[in-house]
Amino acid sequence: MTKNKNLETIVFGGGCFWCTEAIFHLIKGVESVESGYAGGHVENPSYNHIHSGSSGHAEVIKVEFDPEKISLENLLRIFFQAHDPTVEDKQGSDIGPEYRSIILWTDGNQLSVIKPMLVEIRRELDKKIVTEVQALTKFYPAEKEHQNYFKENPNKPYCVLNISPKIRKLKKYLQDNDWLKTV
Repeated sequence: MTKNKNLETIVFGGGCFWCTEAIFHLIKGVESVESGYAGGHVENPSYNHIHSGSSGHAEVIKVEFDPEKISLENLLRIFFQAHDPTVEDKQGSDIGPEYRSIILWTDGNQLSVIKPMLVEIRRELDKKIVTEVQALTKFYPAEKEHQNYFKENPNKPYCVLNISPKIRKLKKYLQDNDWLKTV
């Protein structure tokens, strides 16, 4: 199978990567989602290492998408619906810099979409947005057990209590905008 050369890549961190990965798997035009670590200064971090607080990395997802099927602007709208970009280093019960709100762009043209979206979201929420925006320098895939976590473990307590409610909430938003994949 030939890989579509028109795919773009963006990296999002908005709390636990299990949550954001599960959400972005639902979106039309998203070709792949991979959990990982980025935004820090340590090479080849592990899950335990980033949770020590010393690596500087955030839990993130790398999203490959087809811009002819879903725009970066719409992916950003979903990203901002999926987490609270006004809270520093915390999402729900997950606390620490590894859970910070961050967008890591892979193409300088993406900044022309990201910057106005941040202004729009700040206006809509009428609060300061703490989302970091920076170029992606290196993405480290998370360990195998963290990939497709919700799909593989839907009945685990964290999934039932945290991920399932987020997905239920966001499915209506995705459906209303015709961004939800049909299975």
